[in-house]
Amino acid sequence: MSEQVSARREGPGSAAEPERVSSWAVGFAIFGGIMLVLIGTFQAIQGLAAILEDKFYVVAPHYTYEIDVTAWGWIHLLLGILAVVAGFVVFSGRVWARAIGIAFAVVNAISQFLFLPYYPVWGLTMIALDVAVIWALCVYGRRAAEQSGY
Repeated sequence: MSEQVSARREGPGSAAEPERVSSWAVGFAIFGGIMLVLIGTFQAIQGLAAILEDKFYVVAPHYTYEIDVTAWGWIHLLLGILAVVAGFVVFSGRVWARAIGIAFAVVNAISQFLFLPYYPVWGLTMIALDVAVIWALCVYGRRAAEQSGY
């Protein structure tokens, strides 16, 4: 059974009706922030692996998107660091913080898609985690944030 936070909604035509905010919504936002920190850490490590050992990732020949592995390393390192910061900002509970978290999850998913020829299973796993973060941060709305105090 989920615990619920109760709040009053006042507006034109409403008689201060109690509105319930599910603790699941708060839990999903926390999940999204934690996963964004984890994804960013993984991506930064992925970037470091490409920077430090250029031959670590092997690309399929004649792939549409051919980018130097070291360049990919720097891209992933930068995106990873920014995603970790965005994950911590999500814990503030602000709408703009969740929007930034969603934006970084989208950018990460796109970068992982372009990285598929280098490490396909890992790329698909990261894309799935990004989709989970996007979903978790979208479930938690502004009204829930204001009413729960998170």
